Amino acid sequence: MTRDQAGHRADWEAGLDYIEALHWRYATKKYDRSKRVAPAQLDRIMEAIRLAPSSSGLQPYEVLVISGEALKQELFPASWEQSRILDCSHLLVFAVWDNYTPDRINSVYNDMLRQRNEASGSPGFEAYRSGLLAASAEASQQENFENAARQAYVALGFAMMAAALDKLDSTPIEGFDPVQYDRILNLSARGLRSVVALCLGYRNAETDWLLDLKKIRRAKEHLFRVVG
Repeated sequence: MTRDQAGHRADWEAGLDYIEALHWRYATKKYDRSKRVAPAQLDRIMEAIRLAPSSSGLQPYEVLVISGEALKQELFPASWEQSRILDCSHLLVFAVWDNYTPDRINSVYNDMLRQRNEASGSPGFEAYRSGLLAASAEASQQENFENAARQAYVALGFAMMAAALDKLDSTPIEGFDPVQYDRILNLSARGLRSVVALCLGYRNAETDWLLDLKKIRRAKEHLFRVVG
């Protein structure tokens, strides 16, 4: 084994820590309200979300970061009165575009050109942009919204992995009234719709009934099928 190969293997073995982190994490039911996520850790999770891939690179969502008690109290009834909404350190609400529009698509692609210091896109780049504009125009608003929502779930997964690696607890939440969330957070006026939320914080080891239960997942032979 060469030195480079040994180095790559060491890096790979160090990376296996993410499996340990995934065994450690669980859908936390009870949070310790006295413990807060440090700003540096929150920044890392937000950066993981920012770096998450999305279809055509559009990132058709915004993430609202909520830590204030008053706003969490307002969201509490619309969250089926789940205590974790109040007890978690931060609540992240993923709000997606209600539609793909030419203005939104062009804004993203023009920003790509600016960041790459290109006055205009290559023929291939512009052909892709034109195709995307045409495809989004042919789809219904609901179809475009559903596509955007799927992109947000990719970012949600990145956030949960980042949290686990930083030994932060997290709980994904679909159990809320999106109409009420949209009203409280004034999302509709900005062309956004809430689709999923994520609690961040620290588990309450004394009161969380789920903490000591064995993690159950389907067996590999039932989950994976090699077909090629």
